[in-house]
Amino acid sequence: MNFDRQLNLDRLRTEQFDVLVVGGGITGVGVALDAASRGLRTALVEREDFASGTSSKSSKLIHGGLRYLQQGEVGLVYEALHERQRLRRNAPHLVQILPFMIPILTRDGVISKKIARALGSALWMYDLTGGWRIGKLHKRLKAAQANKHLPTINTDRMSSAYLYYDAAADDARLCVTIARTAALYGAVVANQCPVQKILHDENGKVCGARVAPVGGEPFEIQARCVINAAGVWADNVRETDEGVHPNSIRPAKGIHITIPWKMVRNDIAVVIPVKVDKRSLFVVPYISNHDGTFQYTYVGTTDTDFVGGVDESQCSTDDIDYVLTALNAAINTNITRDDITAVWSGLRPLVRNTDGSTAKGKTSDLSRKHQVRISDAGMVSITGGKLTTYRKMAEHAVDAACKQLDSKPRCRTKRLAFVGARGFRQSMLSGKDAGLAERFGAEFTQINELVAQNPHLSEPLISGLPYIKAEAIFAVRNEMARTLDDVLSRRTRARIINRPAALASARSVAELIAPELKWSLAEITQQVTDFVDSCAREQDAAMVSESEFVQSTTIS
Repeated sequence: MNFDRQLNLDRLRTEQFDVLVVGGGITGVGVALDAASRGLRTALVEREDFASGTSSKSSKLIHGGLRYLQQGEVGLVYEALHERQRLRRNAPHLVQILPFMIPILTRDGVISKKIARALGSALWMYDLTGGWRIGKLHKRLKAAQANKHLPTINTDRMSSAYLYYDAAADDARLCVTIARTAALYGAVVANQCPVQKILHDENGKVCGARVAPVGGEPFEIQARCVINAAGVWADNVRETDEGVHPNSIRPAKGIHITIPWKMVRNDIAVVIPVKVDKRSLFVVPYISNHDGTFQYTYVGTTDTDFVGGVDESQCSTDDIDYVLTALNAAINTNITRDDITAVWSGLRPLVRNTDGSTAKGKTSDLSRKHQVRISDAGMVSITGGKLTTYRKMAEHAVDAACKQLDSKPRCRTKRLAFVGARGFRQSMLSGKDAGLAERFGAEFTQINELVAQNPHLSEPLISGLPYIKAEAIFAVRNEMARTLDDVLSRRTRARIINRPAALASARSVAELIAPELKWSLAEITQQVTDFVDSCAREQDAAMVSESEFVQSTTIS
């Protein structure tokens, strides 16, 4: 596997590729893996870090999407449940079954008996559509049974509950694992390598891109086909090809807060209906202690309409108030802003209809179907979709690229084990190395080898969190982590779990990885400053309303 950034930059300068992928989120790395595994000479560039945008800030659910059934998107749910099963097979260490509970809260008319019956019917359809593949069917729980899964729920509002099964995965780790798997199959991959413009040959056809890697001089990458997988930034890439901004993306914001698990004590995920706007709140236990308890719970919702710049998505005070109000209406522990340990926000790249009909109405009503578009110059753009269906999106994008290349290699990703999957056994998740195994799969032995070479690396990376110092070293050596934020936000999830703890350890983590990255004392200080400033911006945004924040970014 070649996952050395500098070596890959040298190859990008000198080699010619069949396919160049723009974007290192989940869709982009999926496209790179699909193309490389078909035998195409493949390159991928990412402007910042893998999963640094939307793909590290999702609800982390690998699911069919129960509510999409209610919207008549049966085909999408069927496809998503198929893809969920494929992900569980290809990445068993990263994708785990997660039970979900939907409380039937009849008081105040949140869910009437009629709606409850309809929900039961929808769950039967969910099982029949593909849920049965997980090996368990939904069932109705009595109030006392439901209370055991969520002891803090307001029992006077709950008449019963439904239990069903889906899956979850650490989105950022999934993304970097797929990128590394693409490299294993020959893809040349580089982060911190933004695209300046799409190149065209003398006939006006796309022939590569000009990039400006951080820490180096701009250069041109030669490629027979370019696939634009830049998510909410896809229109910006299209503009460099087509000459005009197409305005084809309608961003929808997802927002989440993290709180100590002991304040909720849910041992499974809970979906809480929100009366005010009929949205759903996901309450998900996070960071297992492997004894039935957890360290944290994150709570959030998607589909907040977003009107600001796509570089400026933040969790505002309006978002936090919404989540806390909805959560506290369902449980009895009265969680306040002071209890929140972290927040995060990401943008889903929903696709406008060609007739502009999505310009009105709620983003929750928009389709999650993806769209593949080929420009007059031959650039392939893939937009829309959802985390669970990234593989199918990638397949369709590469199919379109192959038509441009007049080639017909077969897709191979339906059964393709990711890095860390070979040799992995579920029993590894219950041993002394369970935490490492659920993050690295069978590669956890490499972490232990680092510890054997230097016992100091077995020490906690961040006080109170389940990471050890060896993981940061591994991230730099093997996962192309280039900044302090890469390590604290995505290779580990410290920042979205407990931001104060991440800030407190920022200097020590920077000093730990500095020799690996050849940072000077001044560079260490700058890395810490950049991380602190980024967290401060996040904290400041959480103190103002959405409109005030958007206005402040516009002024600046």
